Amino acid sequence: MLNIKWKLVDKPAYFITFAAAFMAKSLQPNKKYVRFTWLIIWGPFIFLFLLIGLISFEVFGDLPSVEELQNPKSNLATVVYSSDMKTLGKYYRENRVNVKYYELDKDLVNALIATEDARFYDHSGVDLKALGRSVTGVMTGRRSSGGGSTLTQQLAKMMFPRPQGKIKIILQKFKEWVIAARLEKNYTKEEILALYLNKFDFLHLAVGVKSASQIYFNRNQDSLEVQQAAMLIGMAKNPSLFDPIKRPDTTLHRRNVVLSQMVKYGYLTQAQFDSLKKLPLGLVYRPEDHNDGLAPYFREYLRDNFMKKWCATHINPETGKPYDIYKDGLKIYTTLDSRMQKYAEEAVVEHMSDLQKMFFKDCKNKRNAPFAWNVSKDEIENIMISSMKRSDRYRSLKQQGLSQEQITAEFKKPVQMTVYSLRGEIDTTMSPWDSIRYYKAFLHTGFMAMDPNTGYVKAWVGGVNHKHFQFDHVKVGRRQVGSTFKPFVYALAIQEGYSPCYQVPNVRTCITTESGTEWCPDNSDGNKGTGQMVTLRKALAGSINYVTAFLMKQFGPHAVVGLVRRLGVTAPIDEVPAICLGTPDISVFEMVGANSTFANKGTYVQPTFITRIEDKNGKVLEEFIPTTDEVFSEEKAYVMIQLMRGVVDYGTGTRLRGKYNLRNEIAGKTGTTQNNADGWFIGLTPDLVAGGWVGGEDRSIHFNSIEQGQGASMALPIWGKFFQKVYADPSLKVSKAGFQKPANMGNIELDCSKYDAQTDPIEDAGFD
Repeated sequence: MLNIKWKLVDKPAYFITFAAAFMAKSLQPNKKYVRFTWLIIWGPFIFLFLLIGLISFEVFGDLPSVEELQNPKSNLATVVYSSDMKTLGKYYRENRVNVKYYELDKDLVNALIATEDARFYDHSGVDLKALGRSVTGVMTGRRSSGGGSTLTQQLAKMMFPRPQGKIKIILQKFKEWVIAARLEKNYTKEEILALYLNKFDFLHLAVGVKSASQIYFNRNQDSLEVQQAAMLIGMAKNPSLFDPIKRPDTTLHRRNVVLSQMVKYGYLTQAQFDSLKKLPLGLVYRPEDHNDGLAPYFREYLRDNFMKKWCATHINPETGKPYDIYKDGLKIYTTLDSRMQKYAEEAVVEHMSDLQKMFFKDCKNKRNAPFAWNVSKDEIENIMISSMKRSDRYRSLKQQGLSQEQITAEFKKPVQMTVYSLRGEIDTTMSPWDSIRYYKAFLHTGFMAMDPNTGYVKAWVGGVNHKHFQFDHVKVGRRQVGSTFKPFVYALAIQEGYSPCYQVPNVRTCITTESGTEWCPDNSDGNKGTGQMVTLRKALAGSINYVTAFLMKQFGPHAVVGLVRRLGVTAPIDEVPAICLGTPDISVFEMVGANSTFANKGTYVQPTFITRIEDKNGKVLEEFIPTTDEVFSEEKAYVMIQLMRGVVDYGTGTRLRGKYNLRNEIAGKTGTTQNNADGWFIGLTPDLVAGGWVGGEDRSIHFNSIEQGQGASMALPIWGKFFQKVYADPSLKVSKAGFQKPANMGNIELDCSKYDAQTDPIEDAGFD
């Protein structure tokens, strides 16, 4: 052995053997030197063995407990699902949604093992063979020998990050060996693979393979192409270096390396590799943004209002603290239907784009555009200052200590900015002051649809663009409801025994208020009335103010408000006669819910948008059942439906028949407030009730003419477009069947044609 040439010693193992033999032979007579030689050889191994033992006994610090290993802490995104099990959105600090091993594409698993740990199924957390190969490679400069870190060790590093400091990092490396061994003891190999892919950060808010698959390829992790799986696994080596968005060429090369590894270990054939390596990355990059996707206004209301309150009153048993929607992985199952939501958003975009163009044209004739011609300069200045003070920019400048005059001066300095337009975002130079006025020229809307039988909300559109106009006009916003309030007054009359064919003189009615003054409203178009008798059905169809005031005089504001409260309206309402014409500010949410009572045979069902909430393991934490109240008899509710059908059949909502060709039974009511500031329409069918509001940010922003500014022009078209789309989708199974007539209607007269024929045509009656 002494004659072995040095040139043959090209590996550390050979060198160690040679050195040991040399020392043993040359120092054989001296036993002290023999013991010293063996100490040199075996000392490092003994030291390593003792070090690992001491680490296992936690001499150098705590190790994760068995409980922590079995229940690793990680930030899991809360997922919001639609009723048809589509993901509406997520709330997260890390955009991670865990998946099980069986939900992983097999190419993902094969690519991961082939690239990162080919002996994964042969070791128990620490691969001594691979480690030795790695050490040999380092000593000889042959880096291609591969790394010694197993997938389980990499997982340990991700789950329990290394501390700062060189000594601590070295010690932590050995701790990872122990943790890896314990992980192998507590988890199956398949569970470890799933944990690894769920934990890995793929950049661009894609934590875990499920999010990465959706963000980079718009696919689920169980349906990836092999080259897509290879790209994601290629990122595991160094995601910052192999970033497909910033370094596509480098990432493509790395992907092909992964594919070649799959060939090496028998997961792909050479022919498959030769074909796949020529393919581009094929990204379908869809970064997640809370402003994008379906139902952004609904999701924001759910997050900032409902779930904030819910979490505050529900304790997570794992942490002993209130649930955190950003990391506890809750699953929220909502009532929204993704298809109906899509149709509602499309209807809003289509109509509001056309309406906005009309309003821009209307503004050209206004000296104070976008404000009405009769708004004074002082009023405009006050509106602008009020809006300025609500802005983030104002609050920031205020915190810097600037005075009101200095802040105003800063607001009037031109700056570069990106603004919203009908053609998309545009870059421009504009002062913040002018941008406030620019944005005030945009009209806003709120639209909601619900199933009147279950109370389940099916669609929720809170505005025209969530990124630029984040205020929700479905649940949060309240606006004057105009004539859409009138059915509540008529419903009280019907409940008290009035017939739809009951005739009222079409003349001005005056009511003495509690203060002793006379309230004498006129019809909305200034028509003083014909003096003829008119039926309640015709009066509601034509939205005749005189008749509504007559009914209010019979029952009084207190009785009307009492009924409205039973219909689920909680908004503040002053008990004054004027409420009968729609002076209260009420949300779209409550108006649609209240009107659904008529379609649900007289039973009010609280509008509900969540069915249940589960924890990350699928355990049901709470189920939600809407409250109900039988407000009317089935017969009285049917009478109200017949009254409101007149609005669509020959009243202010007839364009649903003509322009939108909707021929099925529809009940409804339009509404327009003073100066055309607010336009409303609520429409009812047996299976679906929907309603919407359209108007400016301020009441002083509106159309000049009632032709363009009435509810039939501003809000009704959204309803019409939405239902056209709903009826065209057979998968929704929304019936066109008529309202079911109760078996026992008694002697209630519904056909009022013989009375209405004796009066003037409805278009002369004075309606909004």
